[in-house]
Amino acid sequence: MAKIAFILLAHKDPEGLIAQAERLTATGDCVAIHYDASSSPTDFNRIRAALGSNPNVTFAVRRHKCGWGAWSLVLASLDAVRAAADSFPAATHFYMLSGDCMPIKSAEYARALLDAEDVDYIESFDFFTSDWIKTGMKEDRLIYRHWFNERSQPRRFYLSYEFQKRFRLTRKIPEDLQMMIGSQWWCLRRDTIEKVLRFCRTRRDVMRFFSTTWIPDETFFQTVVRHVVPRDQIRTRTLTYLIFTDYGMPVVFCNDHYDMLLRQDYLFARKISAEAEDLRARLGALWQAEGLHFAISGEGKPLFRYLTGRGRIGQRFAPRFWETEATLGRQSVLLMIVAKKWHVAKRLTAAIRRHTDIPAVDYLFNERDAGLPDLGGAETSVAKRERHRRALIRILMTEFDDSRLVICIDPSAFYLINDLAGDKAEARVLLIETDFDDDYLRGHLGRVGLANASTPPEVLDRLLPAVRGDLLQEAERLRETNLVGLTEISAEAGLARNSRAIADFLDIDEDSAGMIASTPNFFDD
Repeated sequence: MAKIAFILLAHKDPEGLIAQAERLTATGDCVAIHYDASSSPTDFNRIRAALGSNPNVTFAVRRHKCGWGAWSLVLASLDAVRAAADSFPAATHFYMLSGDCMPIKSAEYARALLDAEDVDYIESFDFFTSDWIKTGMKEDRLIYRHWFNERSQPRRFYLSYEFQKRFRLTRKIPEDLQMMIGSQWWCLRRDTIEKVLRFCRTRRDVMRFFSTTWIPDETFFQTVVRHVVPRDQIRTRTLTYLIFTDYGMPVVFCNDHYDMLLRQDYLFARKISAEAEDLRARLGALWQAEGLHFAISGEGKPLFRYLTGRGRIGQRFAPRFWETEATLGRQSVLLMIVAKKWHVAKRLTAAIRRHTDIPAVDYLFNERDAGLPDLGGAETSVAKRERHRRALIRILMTEFDDSRLVICIDPSAFYLINDLAGDKAEARVLLIETDFDDDYLRGHLGRVGLANASTPPEVLDRLLPAVRGDLLQEAERLRETNLVGLTEISAEAGLARNSRAIADFLDIDEDSAGMIASTPNFFDD
């Protein structure tokens, strides 16, 4: 049976670190601690006093002052690994953790997973061909020497870097190594750890090379493990669950993330908020639990991308200057149909075209084929349309030879609605209120990538209320803006009320509006 030696790197929260070590060792596993030498000596003495008598806890022989992106992080990891390998000869796996990590599975589950395959778990992607590095320097991390820390010594860091670039003082990468990159949170077998330590003793040239690379904790173990272990014995993934925002910062998990965390296919998660006391208590108890079944769904990262993506387009960025300064003109009338169910809105625009002379197009900011006339290429790019939305609308009005235009907009594009409603032109909004039954929501989950045909029913049941509430909130947010000229129609309102609303929205007589409102199967799915 697997016995885990946790390599625990920490620099703060001594009480939390003590609790974490006691929790992990209570199930028979081991912990090797490296506590940053830059941290309080009093805090470190408190940790040693609390854990010194625990036979399943050991400490790195040497404490390093660790800096972000610096070689000292690798040295700290290696010293803790050596201490664990020497102190715990029965340990079969070595698992890198930070003080911000908490278990999201039981020890029983973790051992079963590690026993199932004789493999190492470490992200190990090709440094040059993968897109693991999203921004900042890439090859320059390796081919130049970095003696100074960018965060603590930024002036020296960049002076040295620019000097080497100017005089082309590059260096060669060790020829027998394939440079790899990935997360520093790995879980390695004992045999692999012994091979890595042996490599460190014999390959001083490689150690010197990595000692002046930038952010070596993302490349050192990832490269060396791939060098000493056959590829078919490596699972290129981490067992620690973490999400990064599009600003490159780790997402911090809070009390209401408990159920979601347990459904992810990982053993630990970072970062857990220090203020999330309820979450920490529940996860702490989880590690020692027995006989639990975990339903793995893995929807956490897609759900995060979905929700933050909506925030990104709707609430996060200010409009560009050319969007706010451009105008449709005071004489223009923009008529926006806002509907989540696109097929319902399209029935309405078809009826408008059939019963009036008002030009109407469909979801021109969402669909390539939105019923647009030939605009010489602008109509083929959705991204181009949104970027120059006022210009596009003016072009359409000119093309239709009409100062009025009906367009359809998804309610998630709140920023578009709000932006266009604030134009000097007259803007009216017609909200089509619709119900969202479970069948529609299941289809919506598939369309936005939150579920697929293999998603377990119990996971769908948990997702449906969250997504239903989110869709309902879209309409409520629109109402709360108190837009001038906002009207609503719905299946429950009845023909008479819907006719009056359409008449007001389009500024047409009620007979024509009645014919539009009487469209067969108007609100049907």
